Amino acid sequence: MNSTLIIIFQLFLSLSILVVLHELGHFLAAKFFGTKVDKFYLFFNPGFSLFKKKIGETEYGIGWLPLGGYVKIAGMIDESMDKDFLNSEPQPWEFRSKPAWQRLIIMLGGVTVNIILAIVIYISLAYAYGEQLVPMDSLKGGLQIVNPALKDAGLKTGDKIIKINNEPVKYANTVDAKLVAAKQVAVQRNGETKTINFPVNFIEKLVENKSKGPKALTSIRFPFIVEKVAGKVNEDQLKKGDQIIAINGQPAEYLDQIKPLLAQNKGQVIKATVLRQGKPVEVELKVDETGKLGVQLNGDFKEWQKRGYLKIVNKKYSLLSAIPAGLKRTKETFLSYIDQLKMIFNPKTGAYKGVGGFISIAKIFPDTWDWGRFWTITAFLSIMLAVLNVLPIPALDGGHAMFTIYEMITGRKPNEKVLEYAQVAGFILLLALVVLVNGNDIIKNFFK
Repeated sequence: MNSTLIIIFQLFLSLSILVVLHELGHFLAAKFFGTKVDKFYLFFNPGFSLFKKKIGETEYGIGWLPLGGYVKIAGMIDESMDKDFLNSEPQPWEFRSKPAWQRLIIMLGGVTVNIILAIVIYISLAYAYGEQLVPMDSLKGGLQIVNPALKDAGLKTGDKIIKINNEPVKYANTVDAKLVAAKQVAVQRNGETKTINFPVNFIEKLVENKSKGPKALTSIRFPFIVEKVAGKVNEDQLKKGDQIIAINGQPAEYLDQIKPLLAQNKGQVIKATVLRQGKPVEVELKVDETGKLGVQLNGDFKEWQKRGYLKIVNKKYSLLSAIPAGLKRTKETFLSYIDQLKMIFNPKTGAYKGVGGFISIAKIFPDTWDWGRFWTITAFLSIMLAVLNVLPIPALDGGHAMFTIYEMITGRKPNEKVLEYAQVAGFILLLALVVLVNGNDIIKNFFK
């Protein structure tokens, strides 16, 4: 299958799962309190539906506009703007007839299911896959700094990041997610500890550079270990397992050190020191016109571990021990997303420039199918959907909950006209945000 189609299918499947389960949360809560549900839809259906079938009192269907989904609860002013029921007396099965606390539970049913889904996914991932972690202090050569914004902020290739925002960093392969919200970073460099204060608009620079280059912010430095000689140029000089450690007498054992030296010697012959079965061997290598040796490198962490470049910690979880591990990961992801959201609402950070729509979400998914990665992203999106839905914006669950909480505190139910106007205003705001974020996506990806 084409890689683009794989990404699109993953996006479609993930969002469909999230929307259906979110709306199921509202549906089940409404049914539990004896509230009639008129419709249950995946996607919106203005004008017509791709599919619909009535079962009992509820019409189930699939709309043609893939911007979410909805349940139409009887006696509630929602995005359908159906208000004919206001002309009649409240009925026992209607939303408006239920006590405020029941209405609040119905409103929060969707986000509750989203949080539960994230917990279940993270527990399942811990149980099924465990974790493969690389301790930061085990890295022989430190990290390679990939994103230019990190270099501009003061990080250097070879650094070991030991703290981010005063929180200890234990593992190298968890550092990227923490760097997104970095304000202060402590590193070990040449045997000394150095503290680096990041600029306020760091995330703005990060987004700008990330859109132009690789997704990763950092990586573990790649030792130049030959896996396969792909061309005939150096097939008599290099063998599988050889490791270059110097070029023209200059020490260089990592890819980031060797690439510039090869670029300086395009089309020339160089003298290289190679470790072969643990012993140094001098060879002469031809560099082609593109600055390459015609080899494929070994990217196996297990091989790197054998050669002393890192250590691998494999954590396996029983079903019982996977529960706290899943809960911990849910908490960390939730708090991390809250931090990112705070930065978006702070104009000084410039984080709002990185806000995107469906294209940005699609780019999170890999272009090859990987169930572990798919469910990891789906869990993150589930938390994101829960957080965004509780924002106190009319037309969102948080907006409905806000008015219900006001009623519970004051004992006064908001005027239905107020609810109607708030719903319209909220819907217009959300529509504007959809246009804005997806327009931002289009500009970033096609016009820059």
